[in-house]
Amino acid sequence: MEEREIRAALDRHWVASDANDFEAEHDIYREDAVLEYPQSGERIRGRHHIQSSRAAQPNKKRFRVRRIIGAGDLWVTEFILTYDEQPSYTVSIMEFIDGKVAHETQYFSDPFEPGLSRAQWVERMP
Repeated sequence: MEEREIRAALDRHWVASDANDFEAEHDIYREDAVLEYPQSGERIRGRHHIQSSRAAQPNKKRFRVRRIIGAGDLWVTEFILTYDEQPSYTVSIMEFIDGKVAHETQYFSDPFEPGLSRAQWVERMP
């Protein structure tokens, strides 16, 4: 699969994620895909289990993609995942095999105030 096709599939994935369209959101995954959340020590195996785990989340969530970069079979998406109006700055690393995600790792970070030691150089972001 060409890079522009993978990029188009990623764009469809994140639009479907934001719309809570669980079927379309998970079209990108192989049947034997693995999803890992290192911060909580969780691993989910199989597209169906990944989809079911996300559909079961009770939170209202929104996705705002900041950027997508990648080449070949390795792609990274930086996005803001908002659960019940609380932002979490997130990075998703996806490894593709034959045009489908075989492995994804997601890292989450909650917002925090800048340290006083660097406050004089800080420009606040929206």
